[in-house]
Parts: sequence; structure tokens; C-alpha cells
Amino acid sequence: MPLPRVRIIQLSPETLRALADGDLDAADATAPVPLSPAFVSPTFRRIWAMRADQVVTDPSSAAWVTGVMWDEDAERAVGRAGFHGPPDSDGMVEIGYEVDPELRRRGYARAALEALLARADADPRVRVVRVTIDPHNTVSRDLALPYGFVEVGEQWDDEDGLEIVYERAAINPAPAERPPHG
Repeated sequence: MPLPRVRIIQLSPETLRALADGDLDAADATAPVPLSPAFVSPTFRRIWAMRADQVVTDPSSAAWVTGVMWDEDAERAVGRAGFHGPPDSDGMVEIGYEVDPELRRRGYARAALEALLARADADPRVRVVRVTIDPHNTVSRDLALPYGFVEVGEQWDDEDGLEIVYERAAINPAPAERPPHG
């Protein structure tokens, strides 16, 4: 079965704040697409709260952070996906995504991962793509590994506990050739 066609739609600071506050009506009023109740679930709200604060503190991160995972064919919001922020000083970006629990096992996580990797690979500033995964989440691990991610270590996250860190080199397109100096 082919993967669903998804696109990541960025949200305004107002929409992020409404989602973080659990106010689906206010979020729907400012969001570019309709959202489902999953968008104000506890796990989603925690991420929206971080991103709402982040885009106020660093407006340049708004184009990178978590947005709506949108199914182009079904025309519905199916989850959240994005980066933790723009490339850092080492050219690293970290990805994250979560599918609405009612819509899992339909290829959305894979489609989001591919969309995020394509975005990272297209940006010459990105040199490394990172994902962190709970050591017991074999489904997420098995999703990431075929895309070239390799285990590089582990870290402790105060909210999520132990995480295994996986990275892969960005596959940036070759820069355009410059004509020789005459």
C-alpha cells in the first residue's frame, strides 16, 4: 500500500498557545486547517507548550518547529510532526512526530519521517539528523533504522526518561558547480 501524502503545516504562535492551553475552539479559530481532539491530548499539549514558548523567544524557529501532520488526500489533521528547532551550530536538527492514536498503523509516521528527512536533506545547513527513542519503543526504532539512523548514545530526558539517540548524516544535494576563474 502506498504511503499517505502528508505535509507539515506550521502554526502561528496564537494557535500553538491555544493548543498548549487545551483550548481546541481557540486553536481551530486560528489554525489554517481543522484540528481534532487529539491535538489537545496531554502528550500533544506538552509539545505545544514547549513550541509556543520557543517561537516567542526565537521567532526564527517558527518555520522549523512542530506543526500539523496533514493528510493531503483525506484533508484531515492526523498528528504532529516537526523539528525541535532550526539547525544548531553543528548543523544538527532533531525530529519528532506523533500520530493521532485513532489513526496509527496507516503509514502516517513513515510518511512524516520521510517528509522531515526530505526537508532536512534539502537544507545545506543541515549536516546531521537526530531522533531520540524510548528504548522500549521498538516500533519507532524499527521505523527509523531503515532510513540510515544509527545508535550513537543515550540521554536522560526529565520528561521522557531514558532515550536512545540515533543519528544519520544529511544527504544534501550537491552544490551547483561554479565556473572556473578565468
